[in-house]
Amino acid sequence: MAIDLRLLACKLEKYRAQLQESLNDVAISTGIDAARLAEIEAGQTAPTGDEVLILADHYRCDFKFFISNEQVAPFEQTETLYRARGTDFSKEDRRAVQEFLYLCETEDFLMRELDRTPGSFAFSPSGDYFKGHAEAAASRLRSAMGHSDNAVPRDVYAEFRSTGLHVFRRKLCNSNISGLFIAHPVAGKCALVNYSEDVYRQRFSAAHEMAHAIFDADQGASVSFERPDGTDLVEVRANRFASCYLMPPAFLSKLPDPNWWSDSDAIGWANKLRVSCSALAIALREAKLIDRTTYARISQLRVPSEVKIDPELPESLNATQRSRKEELLERGLSDHYVALCFEGYNFAVISQGRLAEALLCSQAELLELANLYGRTLHGH
Repeated sequence: MAIDLRLLACKLEKYRAQLQESLNDVAISTGIDAARLAEIEAGQTAPTGDEVLILADHYRCDFKFFISNEQVAPFEQTETLYRARGTDFSKEDRRAVQEFLYLCETEDFLMRELDRTPGSFAFSPSGDYFKGHAEAAASRLRSAMGHSDNAVPRDVYAEFRSTGLHVFRRKLCNSNISGLFIAHPVAGKCALVNYSEDVYRQRFSAAHEMAHAIFDADQGASVSFERPDGTDLVEVRANRFASCYLMPPAFLSKLPDPNWWSDSDAIGWANKLRVSCSALAIALREAKLIDRTTYARISQLRVPSEVKIDPELPESLNATQRSRKEELLERGLSDHYVALCFEGYNFAVISQGRLAEALLCSQAELLELANLYGRTLHGH
């Protein structure tokens, strides 16, 4: 089947517009002359096979999407998102979101090829009380994960991935954005957590996006902010779900009276629950366990950064390894995803070149990553 040049042109133009790139930007990145790019985008000439691959790599999408005449596109959700919230996303953040979607689609492909079908979690809310929806769903999911009331979820990213949600942490320039949920047409439910945020805030954001995956997947895409509009019931529900998942009311009710806590007591409990003092104060207030004065005091406290625990940065790492893995997490490369990519390579699902693309790195960096993760490349 011949390529529909007009459809291809439309896809390329939309990708470039979403990323706020000029033809010169694309030309510099790809090495394809700007005048030729203009002809391809105008539907006046067909790209070569190599040019399709180069452009697909630049736009972080499957090259088959460009050469097929299918119109369903991964960018349709982001197009809607940017139309509503475009000013909140810088040029750099749009590139980050594009790479996030690419990681989700790659992860989905590898999981299917390696027969790693995840579980699922479905919840049907009843009534019109949104906070009630959140509380019931959080309780149900905690039960599905085998958590008792006093259990603290250790690795929420792994837990949410086990339900079929693609969760990636990725650094965004806009620190007001906590997370992003997108119903990807190929990969399904996808959540981005802003790695620029505090490590405990990231846990809360992940749980918040899990709520969107449970309740709002049919709405397509949504962006969550550090300080949401308190009148948006969808966001209120997502926050309540996150609070109840991380700090179940049944557990909070058994704590020593928080009105008598010292500052160190409050910080200690927040750290045990792996949440911020602010989130803990809100949860205690919702449970009617503290007065206004105590709420104000606890809200202002901070858990020292050096005692916070990140499940994807274990204490067993030395300083060099930790620093490098932090850099990789900023780009969205979790241990889970990296391991999946190397497994796909070892089982010949993807080539070495495709492995480098999947890990967003050059061939030169690939060997260093293999060594960091204790993996080997054929011939090394």
